[in-house]
Amino acid sequence: MRGKTHCLEVWGDLACFTRPEMKVERYSYPVITPSAARGIFDAIYWKKSYEFYWQIERIEVLKPPKYIALRRNEVKGVVSIDKVNSWRTAASEPEAFFADDMDDELGGRTQRQTMALRDVHYRMFAHMHFRNGENNVVTQDEQFERRAKHGKCFYQPYFGCREFPAFFLWRDGDDHELPPYRPYSADLGFMVYDTFDLGCDTDQFAKQKVSMFRAPVKEGVLEVPLYDSSDVLKPEDG
Repeated sequence: MRGKTHCLEVWGDLACFTRPEMKVERYSYPVITPSAARGIFDAIYWKKSYEFYWQIERIEVLKPPKYIALRRNEVKGVVSIDKVNSWRTAASEPEAFFADDMDDELGGRTQRQTMALRDVHYRMFAHMHFRNGENNVVTQDEQFERRAKHGKCFYQPYFGCREFPAFFLWRDGDDHELPPYRPYSADLGFMVYDTFDLGCDTDQFAKQKVSMFRAPVKEGVLEVPLYDSSDVLKPEDG
């Protein structure tokens, strides 16, 4: 079961949708990924009960991709998922690590290069895909529209990295002031579709499961296939 199609216009000063093949140094896709787009919709309206997920339908590029090189100080280590889950369930006390603690294996600063995007502007279309036959589809759609119209969100939406905030405006139907940037067409190759199993309706949704899809942009428009379709490549279960 699905809800109605909603439209958001989003923009920001900086963005980074990291290509996974670039390893340590971040290099952004020239266009927002479906995963990052879903995150913006989630920031506005989301249900902890995993009733639905946002299915991105189409992404329109309103400004041409422009890159900017950034060099940032980052912490070397990464907190493990097991530790985070342990802290979340209060099984253990949270532990801090410090950027300037060179004796800590998680500590220490390092400089890393980022090829980010600047002055990004997109229009995104998506609908709620209900996992268990949700009966309150109209109510859910109305709640999203009410929140989006008033600029409400659970947390600040962002473009790939939390330090790159995204600003949004709800659009109704064909109420589009800017057309897609028609001169921009490119075959982006295989793009990350999502990093989670969207079809899972339990807490296992938090388990990472990277999926990919072929991403051709035609005259400023990226058509996104349904997650359940054969056009989305997923790893074998187990």
